[in-house]
Formats: sequence, C-alpha cells, structure tokens
Amino acid sequence: MADSPLESRAPLAPHGALPEGGKVRPMTRWGTPVMHRPKKKVEVFDAALTELAADMVATMYAAEGVGLAADQIGEDVAIFVFDCPDATGQRTVGVVCNPVLTLPEGDDRHLDVDLEGCLSFPGAFVDCARPDWAAVDGLGLDGEPVHFEGDGLLARCLQHETDHTNGTVFGDRISAKARKKLTKEQTRLAKDFPPEWPATPAD
Repeated sequence: MADSPLESRAPLAPHGALPEGGKVRPMTRWGTPVMHRPKKKVEVFDAALTELAADMVATMYAAEGVGLAADQIGEDVAIFVFDCPDATGQRTVGVVCNPVLTLPEGDDRHLDVDLEGCLSFPGAFVDCARPDWAAVDGLGLDGEPVHFEGDGLLARCLQHETDHTNGTVFGDRISAKARKKLTKEQTRLAKDFPPEWPATPAD
C-alpha cells in the first residue's frame, strides 16, 4: 500500500521486528495474473520464507510504502508485511501469513472515505471507502499465531494487504468513474515509475 514517508516514532512490534537484509525487487503491476487470483497458503515456515519477507520489507521501504504483499513482487503466496501508523500516528510493524480479516458489523461499522493508493499501480490515489477499524489474524514467520488490529491508516492497510492475498486490488472496490480517474493519473505519472522500480529508481 502506498503512502507518504513514515514518521520517526519508534514502532510497536508485538510479534517481533521485521526481518532485515533483504534485496529490493521490481514491483509487479496490476494486470499481471498473479495479482488477480487467490494466493497459495504458506505451509512451510523456513529460511526461504524469511528471506522472501526480508525482500518484501526492503522493497516496501524503497518504494516508501506502508505495506506490501508477496504478489507485489511476483510471488504466489499469502503473506504481507507492513509498517503503518494508526489514527494517533503510532506505527505498528508486522508480518502476516495466511491472513484472516475481521471487520465491524452492524452499529459498530463506520466507513472512512479517504485517499488510497497501491504500489502496484504507483503514483495515483483516489478516494476509497473502507471500515474505520480492522483486525487481522494469521501466522508469523515462525508459524505461531499473530494478531494485529487498529484504526486510521492501519485499518486501511490491513484491509488492503489482506485483499492482495485474496487476489483483489483496491481498484476492484471503487466505481468505474473513480477507476477511470485513477488510471488517467497513473498513466500521467508512469514515466516516474520505470518497469524495474523501485529496484531501479527513476532518474
């Protein structure tokens, strides 16, 4: 998920720090088949999975995003990483494999309409309505259960990244008119995001 650069405030890491030492990889774009199908569940929790997560973290930071799913670097596996602030500005970091999303229902459900962008459709933002709170349960890199929840941008990020693991991009959640606007803006800015971005930044 795309956003502005993160604050310097120390993040919460309830299930441990993000893996380090990964390599920055090119961003997979909307339209690539892997972006539009449900991902395979993680079944093996090994060094290769940790290496993948580290590459995802490195790529997310290089692209100045707040979240990244594996399909965004071309990998057909249900895992995402994030470093995202909530409504108070408090950052939380985490890795979630096989995420299951929980959203408010009934009187507790309130929509937040705000700008949303995607690193796989870089540079363009458009309003997208999402519930203003979300929780995600899944597994960490060690195969142990993890749980994250929050409001503000964190709620939006948890929903956006879980969508990726289910083969949904946020463009699927907006009107045809809004998607046309989003596409027009992305096309206008395409020169700023070459095919190998962010592994090869724009000049």
